[in-house]
Amino acid sequence: MARAQAMKLIYEWEMGGDGGEETRLNLLEVKPNEHEADYMNRMFEGVTANVQAIDARIAKYLKGWTIDRLTRVDLAILRLAVYELTLKEDPRGAVINEAVELANQYSTDKAGGFINGVLGNLARDLEDEAETAGEQE
Repeated sequence: MARAQAMKLIYEWEMGGDGGEETRLNLLEVKPNEHEADYMNRMFEGVTANVQAIDARIAKYLKGWTIDRLTRVDLAILRLAVYELTLKEDPRGAVINEAVELANQYSTDKAGGFINGVLGNLARDLEDEAETAGEQE
């Protein structure tokens, strides 16, 4: 549930909202100091603070697509998942699975496969980067 709330807050921000307290309390019904609120706030702040770097990572894996052509829902899901993948707090497979679940619930029939492909390629590259960094130490 917390991931879906974070995705919705990112989506609202993409659509011109401010992701403010009114949205968090009234629209998303997330109470301050709940575990979900802490996670949602941390993810929202991380995505919005790093959106250019996140979008650059996403764009690298969009074969024949551009960021501008993505639906805003898919973009919100991808931004959240890419940020989570770079944090390395949760297993990559779990982050990707959750992103696909969000796509299946909130987007088109084909979105889950598309998002899985983008995130799977990114996860493999992150793994390669980590291995390369480990070899250089």
